[in-house]
Amino acid sequence: MPNSLHSAHIREIEQVGLGRPTQRDAHVVSSWLRCLDQYRLDPAHACEAYIVPDGRLREHRQQSESLIAIARSGLDNLFRHVAGQNYVLLLADRQGVTVEFLGDAQQTARLRKAGLYLGSEWSERRAGTCAVGACLESGEALTIHQTDHFDNTHTPLSCTAAPIYSADGELAAVLDISLLSSPILKASQNLALHLVTSTTRRIEMANLMARTSNEWVLRFARSPEFLDVDPEAAISLDGSGRILGMTHTGAKLLARAAGLDWRNPATLIGQPVTRFFDVQLDDLPRYTRAHAPQQRLIIARDGNALFAHAIEPNRHSRVAAVAVRGAPSALRGLDGGDTAMAAMLARAAKLARQRLPILLQGETGVGKEYLARALHDSSQRPGRFVAVNCAAIPESLIESELFGYLPGAYTGAAVKGRKGLIEESDGGTLFLDEIGDMPLTLQSRLLRVLAESEVTPIGANAPRAVRLSLVSASHRDLAALVREGRFREDLYYRVNAATLTVPPLREREDLDWLIARLLARHQDEAGAPVLAPAALMALRAHAWPGNIRELANAIAVAAALCENGVIEPGDLPDALATVAAAASPGEAALRATLARCAGNVSEAARRLGVDRSTVHRQMRRYGLSSRS
Repeated sequence: MPNSLHSAHIREIEQVGLGRPTQRDAHVVSSWLRCLDQYRLDPAHACEAYIVPDGRLREHRQQSESLIAIARSGLDNLFRHVAGQNYVLLLADRQGVTVEFLGDAQQTARLRKAGLYLGSEWSERRAGTCAVGACLESGEALTIHQTDHFDNTHTPLSCTAAPIYSADGELAAVLDISLLSSPILKASQNLALHLVTSTTRRIEMANLMARTSNEWVLRFARSPEFLDVDPEAAISLDGSGRILGMTHTGAKLLARAAGLDWRNPATLIGQPVTRFFDVQLDDLPRYTRAHAPQQRLIIARDGNALFAHAIEPNRHSRVAAVAVRGAPSALRGLDGGDTAMAAMLARAAKLARQRLPILLQGETGVGKEYLARALHDSSQRPGRFVAVNCAAIPESLIESELFGYLPGAYTGAAVKGRKGLIEESDGGTLFLDEIGDMPLTLQSRLLRVLAESEVTPIGANAPRAVRLSLVSASHRDLAALVREGRFREDLYYRVNAATLTVPPLREREDLDWLIARLLARHQDEAGAPVLAPAALMALRAHAWPGNIRELANAIAVAAALCENGVIEPGDLPDALATVAAAASPGEAALRATLARCAGNVSEAARRLGVDRSTVHRQMRRYGLSSRS
């Protein structure tokens, strides 16, 4: 750029910094102001393109390995579209570092000098106003054309970029298409803008489909002709009909339908699809390819009419999910897409209306009482749900609490006597939590109640008939207690005609869904709290020995401490804040470590500095086996 034009460019940026009007696009002005006020960059100081060292580039590429693999086909297809027009394609990660590059090999030296090359960093902090950096800041597709750039070094370039969002609504990467030189008019890049946004939409679609092959997916288009071949947006649903994932356009569609902000994906993930569309989960088969596209019209809650294409889960994993979808809503609401929970709830749905005694097994805090209440609600029995924690009631009181007593039955008894909890549950469900802690003397009395369907209060001469359903729970191995003589064998077979085992939180695949539901409990006028990425990573990496109870408490504490509705790692309990400093391993690092350890998960966990449960969870997330 000649010196006079160079000086004019600097003056214009300085004038914008003073609040003077300009003809530049709004996103250019916003970026210039960030460069001046936030990053303290000087437009008069030329800044050459920066290429990260090879070691750092390898780290960035490893962390983006799965995205690169999914994006490869879209990048190749786009590059073929612009072949012969001197365009360069850059795929940049969340830090603005180019992790994939397609360009003319004969121009390598020029491209590298200009920063249009593998390993170049295009964050605003590093490069000033540029397409990648401005896209990362705004989250929107845009063009930074020639003198839109902050730094004069980059003013010959014309760059167009579009964001790539992950299925959970977070900005994950940027796709940029650039020219070393171009026509003066910015409008010359309108076609490039269209091509890059179309490509990112298809990359997001492929990513969503890859992540949710075992779930329902709804794809949308404004025209039925393009519905099955090139949809505009998509969402995925868990087994209870709640939002599990989405493309960026899908997030905007959901937000518009419910009057929410797409920039706050936590308000969308985990919400029932009925909040956004006039459709139930059981209605989805009407939107499959078995029906003509013109017949698949769906209405959003804001009145927006779209055509929808529903894609069923893979058949090999559908059995449990279908059973849960047909289950009562109280049971469906306990699962956010976890395979083990879906299978267990499918069994629970069949048992709910029977009078068989059910034993719930699982670690402390996994939600056994929630499941017991859901079983009762699903049974449609007219009586009450009565919960008794056998470990919390003193041994001296548990007999009177359970069986009740007549007036004057013993010293200190209430004048009018008291109906016992067993009798209170007549016609409903009696839930005996931690039944393994019940004293042996009371176990024999409980056995008589179950065997004869009658209860005798303390001080009474005649029994009273009771008809109830029994649900028991214990974190202990009752069979082992029987072998040790601490639990009656005959009672053991009375309480567990059927056993349901609730998986621990560290093994569940729907952690993000549970987090979203718990965050929603703390919603106020400004909405539910939002997790900063580092805080979410800490929650994902923690082993959760206290299970859902611990998770609920952690989120309650963080919601109380956070500022401006954003939960940072420092707002989490101390144990979790420490976890944030030891982030979960990325796919490439995990795969390489497992290979070096010959598949030994314990050794891999030691080398990565995390616990075994974190390694197992990441292996499930990335679809790895110990032989990978």
